[in-house]
Amino acid sequence: KERKGEYLGKTVQVIPHVTDKIQDRIKQLAEITEADVVITEIGGTTGDIEGLPFLEAIREFALKVGYNNAVFVHVTYVPFIKAAGELKTKPTQQSVAKLREIGIAPHILVCRTEKPLGKELREKISMFCNVPYAAVIEEKDVDHSIYEVPLMLQREKMDSLICELLRLDVPPADMKDWQEIIRKLIAPQHRVRIGVVGKYIGLNDAYKSVYEAVIHGGVAQDCGVAIEKIDAEDIDVEHPEKSLKGLAGILVPGGFGERGTEGKIAAAKYARENKIPYLGLCLGMQIATIEFARNVLHLDEANSMEFDKETPDPVIWLMEEQKDVNKKGGTMRLGAQDCHIKENTLAARLYQSLVIQERHRHRFEFNSTYRKQFEEAGLVISGTTSTEDPLVEMIEITEHPFYIACQFHPEFQSKPNCSHPLFKGFIEACMNEPQKVRTNLEEPETP
Repeated sequence: KERKGEYLGKTVQVIPHVTDKIQDRIKQLAEITEADVVITEIGGTTGDIEGLPFLEAIREFALKVGYNNAVFVHVTYVPFIKAAGELKTKPTQQSVAKLREIGIAPHILVCRTEKPLGKELREKISMFCNVPYAAVIEEKDVDHSIYEVPLMLQREKMDSLICELLRLDVPPADMKDWQEIIRKLIAPQHRVRIGVVGKYIGLNDAYKSVYEAVIHGGVAQDCGVAIEKIDAEDIDVEHPEKSLKGLAGILVPGGFGERGTEGKIAAAKYARENKIPYLGLCLGMQIATIEFARNVLHLDEANSMEFDKETPDPVIWLMEEQKDVNKKGGTMRLGAQDCHIKENTLAARLYQSLVIQERHRHRFEFNSTYRKQFEEAGLVISGTTSTEDPLVEMIEITEHPFYIACQFHPEFQSKPNCSHPLFKGFIEACMNEPQKVRTNLEEPETP
């Protein structure tokens, strides 16, 4: 806005310009979705300097829309001190005091805790945080899955309390479908073991969206999924079966950089040759392309220009508009883009639609110069953009039970009660694998 001159030469400040922009985004969401209620999460820790503009923005927002139209819910932590054998409420009291200094008085406190709060502690929190007893909500650690939390909050009557504060006359929520999701997570009818082959496996949250989407796919099929996290650098490229044998499916997620790519290529080859279900996401599609080029088209030095700028067969290269770009900031193909699916393909069967919209985050793409060679060798280009010179969005192999990869990130659109078609289909294919019947299966991964 400043570059366009919309501030008319004024000095751009955190207050009011940044805070006004934050409020505008909240308003836009309400207008676009025509929602009755907008839930806005302000992350971080109360008092941290980076969060202050957001807290100021919602303080102002509540004043503008009217206090009867805004509810502040503060999630706080009540730690259990093992040495003392008791819960401590002082961090909660300090956090609420800090919020009140800013001008925000929480209506509801959601208290994260390892142990039950008990009546006495609730009364203490209520008194010293100036919140009604009924608005002190216990959120104790759940036994099986984070998806149990909504049911816990309903038992605490948090939904009724919010509706009362907002003066909304609505019937009690019917949570039967959600209860069925929990049942499928805790006691599924089937179980499979799949491998996720990545380079950031050591970081628990690196592929969090992918893991969750896999679990959602399992819920849709009433199948518990044991996820084996495999570091691509640990795979013996000559004998990948050492790491991959016994898996019902193999998934290669997104990523950047050369490290670990040969292990991923070996995993894609193992899945293709042994007819094991394979799902490639973003880089996972590029890996499948390189593997196919090397071992089916016999282009032994085929590679991505991201990994080898001098490769004689760059089956993955920079997008045309990226070739003269030297700076990386703000140059990716980002966000939701249309994808047109080819009829009578696995992609078409899974999506039940010929035009879809998926989210992207990449700079390199399939080199269409090689497209004819790939198609003649049996690789199906099942999804493309709608441009005059279409980009390849999805590939698959017909002579395989389930071998599909995409240039986008479907995991971002998956939900517990609405699994993404690719993950739902992937788990279904894994369930049909003979290797799924194992006596030493671990308990399924839980969120």
